[in-house]
Amino acid sequence: MSHALELRGVVKRFGATTALDGVDLVLGADEILVVLGPTGAGKTTLLRTIAGLEAPDEGSLVFAGRDATHAAPAERDIALVFQNFSLYPSWTVRENLAFPLGAPGRALNPSEIEARVQAAAATLRIPHLLDRAARHLSGGEMQRVAIGRAIVRRPKLFLMDEPLTNLDAKLREALRVELVELVRSLRLPMVYVTHDQAEALSMGDRVAVLSAGRVLQVGDAKSVYLAPASPLVARQLGSPPINLFEARWSDGWWRASDGVPLAPAERPNALAATLGVRPEHVLPTGGSAPARIEVVEDTGPTRVLLVACGASRWHLLVPRRFEARVGDELRPRIDPARVVVWPASA
Repeated sequence: MSHALELRGVVKRFGATTALDGVDLVLGADEILVVLGPTGAGKTTLLRTIAGLEAPDEGSLVFAGRDATHAAPAERDIALVFQNFSLYPSWTVRENLAFPLGAPGRALNPSEIEARVQAAAATLRIPHLLDRAARHLSGGEMQRVAIGRAIVRRPKLFLMDEPLTNLDAKLREALRVELVELVRSLRLPMVYVTHDQAEALSMGDRVAVLSAGRVLQVGDAKSVYLAPASPLVARQLGSPPINLFEARWSDGWWRASDGVPLAPAERPNALAATLGVRPEHVLPTGGSAPARIEVVEDTGPTRVLLVACGASRWHLLVPRRFEARVGDELRPRIDPARVVVWPASA
């Protein structure tokens, strides 16, 4: 597979703070790579470094086989979309869309500029807004225009910095589907950064989990979700959050620190480990240890249960039809085939 972008050992420091700490990433020619991480993980610094707005202190960036570590932003032909819309409020949508095409060196004639504006407006379904001032647009409309300004440039790479964060949940869900369809139709690569796990799991061909400037794991959404490389990765994906247990193996079982049996297992190489179990992989019945329900949360088609089992608290995800009340006793059973094991460090 040809690569649109390669980051090799990229380090970026701001004084005593290391924002990017040896980042290695590869982006395919028409791939969507979602970078997931909490606030302060280094996501925006990563995009700014790719765009050339920040220079790396160490490492290199390669665009389509060409070293671009020290290339000026204009030479990289990248479109960067931020979470704030960055429109000129008194300008019309047409003027906002056309603005990037008037940059020095483009040498486009008015008819070509208008053709690109019309094409972008049609793609984003906003031709009826072309003569409306930006200040009179809704949040969703403004974000479409901001994305349109990136499209008209016909860049080689899209960079998206949490572009849907300021929208309400329903609109955010609709626009993320549209954005993926749009990028697919344009056959352009995109790096999309977010703190929203739903966006990461639904949008990316691959997901890169970033924490404190380090890439912890890269893979398709399913593998990162079901086989996280560490508890830190596991905590960043899943709602309700993954159940984590400090456990020891004895007599054919992984057992919690208080001796509660968690899951049967063959004798492992390391007898102590951290176990990870997704709430949907815990059945509410059939286990050997009693648990008491402390919280019942209805979430539409499912219910989230928080139960106390020995000294631990577990999350379970059950169908809505499952009868559950606070104070009820049940015997949860972990699916042993779904347990993720991280052996304890020696």
